Amino acid sequence: MFDAIQSLSATTGFWNLTPGMVFMWAVGLVLIYLAISKQYEPLLLLPIGFGIILANLPLAGLMEPGEGLLWKFYEYGIQWEVIPPLIFLGLGALTDFGPLLAMPSLIFLGAAAQGGVYLTFFIANSLLGFDLMESATIGIIGGADGPTTIFLASKLAPHMLGICAVAAYSYMALVPIIQPPVMKALTSEKERRIRMKKGRKVKRLEKLLFPIIATFVIVLIVPASAPLISMFMVGNLFRESNVVERLTKTSQEELLNIATIFLGLPVGATMNAENFLQWKVIFVFVLGLCAFILSTAVGVCIAKVMNLFRKNKINPLLGAAGVSAVPMAARVVHKVGQEADKKNYLLMYAMGPNVAGVIGTVIAAGIFLTLLQ
Repeated sequence: MFDAIQSLSATTGFWNLTPGMVFMWAVGLVLIYLAISKQYEPLLLLPIGFGIILANLPLAGLMEPGEGLLWKFYEYGIQWEVIPPLIFLGLGALTDFGPLLAMPSLIFLGAAAQGGVYLTFFIANSLLGFDLMESATIGIIGGADGPTTIFLASKLAPHMLGICAVAAYSYMALVPIIQPPVMKALTSEKERRIRMKKGRKVKRLEKLLFPIIATFVIVLIVPASAPLISMFMVGNLFRESNVVERLTKTSQEELLNIATIFLGLPVGATMNAENFLQWKVIFVFVLGLCAFILSTAVGVCIAKVMNLFRKNKINPLLGAAGVSAVPMAARVVHKVGQEADKKNYLLMYAMGPNVAGVIGTVIAAGIFLTLLQ
């Protein structure tokens, strides 16, 4: 009888629990708490947090290769490059390129903000011993673009997918805390008071042509960026065409929401105790923060350099909006600018480099894939 009871208990999850699994439950619960109580990127951190818990339930087999439910989400959705491009389809349908087209020179700020991505790549590889693929995956966190981070990690460093995704979305949620001190340290109050001159009026034809031309140019230059950039631009074309309202609405709402669910759960499920409880994890979060700070700083500094050659000065705070955290980074720029001058309205101008940053991060990911895959 005793042997039978012992044999039965051995088939339960309680018998197979490990301290590492319990610790990962705590990590998942913390993310769920932050998503619900603090509203830190709840659309992603909530399913990611629950996915972490599910992946660390003993004997559940949800991430069993080839059989587990969450493994199928991961394999068909992420490894097969389905879910991240669908996220970009929805983002494209939500994006207005008008502010960027009104002042095309702001695209340089979106490109400049990727400096943190490349600097962190070299730091991770040269100083901390991460291999090239891991370093690229860590560096892309500096672009503050969750889907791009997930897309790149799934190809170059799948074992770091969950860690890098959590870092990326955590820092995106902390934009209002991380960016202002960097912005203020690198600019004077006089610079923060600079008022932008109104950009030119953008014609509807320009908005229609931009996603088509941008797709040709970017994909021809960096073919590896095609899965993300093509979906981003077709979503934007839906929006600007004004003839496919149903497709636009579906891309913006239902499809984007469904894709978000099927992205968050398997990403969290990659964070089992074996992958997460390593010394490298600490460095990933530290380097991710450094990447984000460096991206903000490089963007601001390049804006100041541009002013050396411009008659009509741009507010250097706009450089901080070059990261891909749309529209949070633009809102932070607007808020910091109004602290110096309450009548200084920077939000619409900041959206220019903000959407340019999305493109810049995708191009950076494409370059890494081209060179390292």
